[in-house]
Amino acid sequence: MLRHVISPVRSFTKASNELVRHRHLNSDAKVLLLYIQGLPASECDKPLGEHAAELGLLPREYQRAKKGLAASGLLHEWKTQGRRGRWSTDQLLSNVTLTREEAAAVRNGVPVEEPETDGPSGANPTVGPPTSPALGRSNPKDEDWGKTPSHPPTEEPAAEASAVEEPATEEPAAEVPTAEAPAPEVATAERLLLSLRHQSRDLLLGVREARGLAEAAAEWLRRGVSVAELRHALTSHLPVDGVRSAVGFLRHRLTVKLPERPPEPAVAAPAGGGIVICEGPGREHTFRQVADETRCGPCRRERARTRTEPVGGPVSWRDHFDKVAQGLIT
Repeated sequence: MLRHVISPVRSFTKASNELVRHRHLNSDAKVLLLYIQGLPASECDKPLGEHAAELGLLPREYQRAKKGLAASGLLHEWKTQGRRGRWSTDQLLSNVTLTREEAAAVRNGVPVEEPETDGPSGANPTVGPPTSPALGRSNPKDEDWGKTPSHPPTEEPAAEASAVEEPATEEPAAEVPTAEAPAPEVATAERLLLSLRHQSRDLLLGVREARGLAEAAAEWLRRGVSVAELRHALTSHLPVDGVRSAVGFLRHRLTVKLPERPPEPAVAAPAGGGIVICEGPGREHTFRQVADETRCGPCRRERARTRTEPVGGPVSWRDHFDKVAQGLIT
């Protein structure tokens, strides 16, 4: 067999040999995966079924391809129910096999790191190191975007400097007050903002920039918005000509699109009406009125008993029926 290959210089999509030679994926699944991999970030908010329809896949062919991608760990789905009861489905399509935990980490904006090795393994000989990291397994420390790193340092720079410098005198150094731990919503929002660069390079934020927007993003989470819904609101329908300022663009969306607060749960009114004075005989007493009655329960039962019981005490049931038949009582 002869082979003639010319590598394209632009408008191409890289695919690993492992993916091309995958035995458990049919051609429709491979073409669909490569098609999604080559899409720009602005067109990734549509469901996978719509992209399959654009490729001309029939529903049965799409379901067969989708089943193969899910079985191979390349497609993961999450179904969530919103605060209004509506269900939504989040889909993650990867060109490398991911476990359920790794896929959830990528969905929440936490990069999945590969274990570092000294060189290529001997089991699968390779020509050299990969030219670019695979999707879902990028190592943030190997990237250089010209700005501050995406992961915030564990300690404040001032605290680190004070720990390194030695005191000039023999007096004991003053203890540095530790900063209070941020709220869980603020920490989650900060991690989400730092991970937006994986969705679009135009949304790259520095550590201080993300911290400045974390409180505004945390307000969305306090109002019942999920992490996936917030990510979609910040990354969908980006400007065609690009984002000039990531900080200004995200601050504008966080402020303008802020949803309203969920309604407060209504406090159930206590059962029954108010406290009224009973009109029955005896000492003055009160009871809780249920409808429009004017006597309490014991007084109503006593009144009913005196109305039905004849004068002179109780009678036998035979005499009672005889008097009813004669029309003496009703």
